[in-house]
Amino acid sequence: MGPIAEQPPAEPAGPVALTSRTPHVPAERLVAEMVPPPRFATVSFDNYIPDPKQPSQATAVKELAAFAGSVSGGQGAAEGRRRSWFRRESRPAAPRGPRGMYLDGGYGVGKTHLLASLWHATAAPAERKAFGTFVELTNLVGALGFQQTVQTLSGHRLLCIDEFELDDPGDTVLVSTLLGKLVDAGVALAATSNTLPGKLGEGRFAAADFLREIQGLSAHFRTLRIDGEDYRHRGLPEAPAPYPDETVTRVAHRTPGASLDAFPALLEHLSRVHPSRYGAMCDGIHAVCLTGVEPVPDQSTALRLVVLADRLYDREVPVLASGVPFDRLFSEEMLQGGYRKKYFRAISRLTALARDGKRLAE
Repeated sequence: MGPIAEQPPAEPAGPVALTSRTPHVPAERLVAEMVPPPRFATVSFDNYIPDPKQPSQATAVKELAAFAGSVSGGQGAAEGRRRSWFRRESRPAAPRGPRGMYLDGGYGVGKTHLLASLWHATAAPAERKAFGTFVELTNLVGALGFQQTVQTLSGHRLLCIDEFELDDPGDTVLVSTLLGKLVDAGVALAATSNTLPGKLGEGRFAAADFLREIQGLSAHFRTLRIDGEDYRHRGLPEAPAPYPDETVTRVAHRTPGASLDAFPALLEHLSRVHPSRYGAMCDGIHAVCLTGVEPVPDQSTALRLVVLADRLYDREVPVLASGVPFDRLFSEEMLQGGYRKKYFRAISRLTALARDGKRLAE
C-alpha cells in the first residue's frame, strides 16, 4: 500500500479573527517584500492621470521619469568598487547636489503611485531596488541591525521610502546616518511625505535640537511639490454609513476569506503585535469586518491603527464596519496635533476601503 497523501488543512467554517493571529516574520521576508505592494504592482507613469487643474502633477511625472533614466543609466557603486580592484584609476567624483527626489504633497494626490512608478521605471533587477514605508525601513534596521542593513542596501541602485515621517529623536539620528551611508555608496533615494524635508519632526519632538540631522536629511533630496485634492474623493460619493452589527456579522460569515473582529478587541490586540507584522497578520484576508467601531482612546492606539490602515490599503482589502463612521475615529485634538497628517491619511484610506466594502453588503 502506497503512502497516504497528506491532506490539506480544512478550511475554517466561518470567518477568522485578526485577534487570533500573532505572526512571526523572519528578517529575510522583510527584505524580500521591499517591493511595491499589490495595489501598486502594475502602476506606471502612463497610467497616472494628472489633474489638469494642477500642473505640478504633470511636472512631477516628467521630473521623475527623467530621474528614473538617470538612475538606470548610472553605474552602481558595487561595479565601481570591483573595477578599482583590478586597475588603478581615479574614482569618479560623487554627483553634486541632491541624490534623491522628495515628493511633498497632501494625502491622496498620487504620491505613492508616482513613487511606485519610479521603482518600476528604473531599469535595474528587482533585487537591486527597494521599496517600503518609512516604518518598514526602521523595522528592517531593527531586524537586521544597522551595519547589516547598510551592507544589504548599499548594493542597490534605488531606495524608495513611502510615507517618510520622523516621530521621535531616535529615528531622526538613525535614518540620517543610514541614508548618508547609502548615498555615499551610490544609492539613489526617493521619498514621499506630507511634510517638507526641513520641517520633519515639527510638532512631534524638539526638532530644533536635532537640526543638524534634519538638515542633513534635507540635503539628500530635491523637493517636488505635488498639489491637488485627494483623488479618492474626487467626484465620488461620501463613504457609506456604518452598518448594523447583524449585517456585518452576516456578511463576514458568507464571504470567503473574511475576518470578523470587535473593534475594541482588535485595538487591544494591535498593542501586542509589532507593527512590522501587521502585513503578515493580513495574509490571506480578503475582507475585514469590524463591529463596534468607536473613537480611538489615545495617541499610541491611533498610530497603530494608522499602520494597519496602510497595510489594508496596500493590499486592497475592503472593510465593512458597524459603529461610528471612520471620519470620527480621531479626536479633534489628534486632528490638530503633530500627527494630524497621518490621521487624515488613515481616514482617507479607510473611507476608500469602506466604499469597496459596500458591495459585500449588497
